[in-house]
Amino acid sequence: MRKQVASAFAPGGALAAHIAGFNARDAQLQMAQAVADVIETPGCLVVEAGTGTGKTYAYLVPALLSGKKVVLSTGTKNLQEQLYFRDLPKVVKALASPLQLALLKGRSNYLCLFRLEQHYNHVPLQDDELINDLSLIKKWAAETQSGDIGELSYISEDSKALPYVTSTTDNCLGKDCPVYEDCHLLKARKKAQAADLVVVNHHLFFADLALKDTGFGELLPQMDVVIFDEAHQLPDIASDYFGENLSSRLLLDLCRDIDLACKTELRDHPQLARSAEKVAQLVKDWRLQFGSEPSRGNWREQYSQPQMQTALNRLADAMDMLYLIMKNSLGRSEVIDSCFERLAQAAHRLKKFTDMQQQGVSLWFETSRLHVVLHLTPLSIADKFSAIVAEHERSWVFTSATLSVNHGFSHYTSQMGLQQAATLQLDSPFDYQQQALLCVPRYMSEPHQKGMASELLAIAVRLIEANNGRCFFLFTSHRMLQLVAQQLPELVRQPVLVQGSTGKRLLLEQFVKLENAVLLGTGSFWEGVDVRGDTLSCVIIDKLPFASPDDPLLQARTEDCQRRGEDPFASVQLPQAVITLKQGVGRLIRDVTDYGVMVICDNRLVTKPYGEVFLTSLPPMRRTRDMDEAVQFLQQLKQDKTA
Repeated sequence: MRKQVASAFAPGGALAAHIAGFNARDAQLQMAQAVADVIETPGCLVVEAGTGTGKTYAYLVPALLSGKKVVLSTGTKNLQEQLYFRDLPKVVKALASPLQLALLKGRSNYLCLFRLEQHYNHVPLQDDELINDLSLIKKWAAETQSGDIGELSYISEDSKALPYVTSTTDNCLGKDCPVYEDCHLLKARKKAQAADLVVVNHHLFFADLALKDTGFGELLPQMDVVIFDEAHQLPDIASDYFGENLSSRLLLDLCRDIDLACKTELRDHPQLARSAEKVAQLVKDWRLQFGSEPSRGNWREQYSQPQMQTALNRLADAMDMLYLIMKNSLGRSEVIDSCFERLAQAAHRLKKFTDMQQQGVSLWFETSRLHVVLHLTPLSIADKFSAIVAEHERSWVFTSATLSVNHGFSHYTSQMGLQQAATLQLDSPFDYQQQALLCVPRYMSEPHQKGMASELLAIAVRLIEANNGRCFFLFTSHRMLQLVAQQLPELVRQPVLVQGSTGKRLLLEQFVKLENAVLLGTGSFWEGVDVRGDTLSCVIIDKLPFASPDDPLLQARTEDCQRRGEDPFASVQLPQAVITLKQGVGRLIRDVTDYGVMVICDNRLVTKPYGEVFLTSLPPMRRTRDMDEAVQFLQQLKQDKTA
């Protein structure tokens, strides 16, 4: 296959002939050949492909030429759609590939016809918005071929109607569903199982792998090749799926489904409805044991409080009573039969969250305004994942722009249990020395000192004025983002866009359209955001992105490291922060014609010994500590543009 791959990437080859502006790069061909090798001789390959390498084509070409069954998994639904609708069609056309392709999303992305019919006539009458959205969905249900909720562009992404018209693993009736043959999810899965190449996302991949989604055949066993793009996200996502969780939302949904069945099929059973209502009330009482503001924390500590134990004991007793009452109604309703199984499973999980003697797992909770979720997360997935890799002779490719730390892959390969994997590090083709300047301003306060917000504002105002906006301001905490967001609009004349004010996609569209805006963002804007050209030529980062010390998963991993006699800072905190910083820095230079200034407002890059690990892992930009030099760089860019 190496010859075919080389031919496809050659100057007069298939890609150049069919894709406008395509020019092969040495690093891209090198990666494509390495992927071809691991597809031909099954094994594992870990590739860090610097920004601009063209890694998407580098894995698509050998995957399509191989003629094998391939699953491509990427980080988010947006990237999944970009790959399926934009990148894949170009390469398929160029290679004249005969392969059957499919896009598969998680079950919450597909309309459930049974639940729509169930809830359409039984909605809370006082909620006009919910009724209106359900009417729109009902109309769309008669027109859609795919049942993909993504088609519903005229309904908000967080519409209250969506949980009423989609299924979860818990409430799906599977083969017992009266409309099983018309199920949109079933059709999408059948198409995926018949396809040669399927595009999924990491969450769906691990849901399938962890066998959480029963009732349908799994996708993975028939696949010869698995390719993960944005593979740096895998350790956290896999940890979540190899663990367990229990949410108040799940319990309230269960009670609501029982209540609905009592109103329709089991009207002669008021005791069942009352018992479900009691459980729902005790779930709400349990949520009140936590603070009203969204938070996350250590569940072992929280459970040690007597009032928390009392609330959970009452809930467990009410669930046991509901179980006994439901037992007498089995066989009368498919919904009740399904709810009976869901209740048994939830009660079993609840018992696990009261066992404080478990080792090797982190027990933690997170709350939203209305709900609480308990999580049981394994501290290491290496054993489980390496067993999955070893189970079948299969080719595995893990790629991202950010996998290495200090030019090594040992942190990633040990996390994933891939010690035997071949590794390849390909530098970006961009000329960072010429295109970018890294500034670590002098005289900054330490990150947690009081004057930090006002110093950040002063730096930001200078850069925004010099650059006429066109700036990303990335934060490691929502608190600092809010502090700056309150004051910055009064200090600059350029428009200020703030994460959370509207959806991420709309914010990015506004940023590009305005051409002189400043975008303030946290977590989700540090990666997967691609703004090219003059629209973005300055990125400011408030501080090094170390995980919060009170993060319960970090606490548990730290304790585990200490027990093994390792240094938790060097083994866990530092590598994680380096990879996150590399993602944030990667927002600046996205093309060979991009220029800009990267400002990291954290003295520790220069004053602490570990600062060198960060700097060595970043692209080789020119460095300065002088803000005047950063401002001059931006002013010169502006002059060059107008010249």
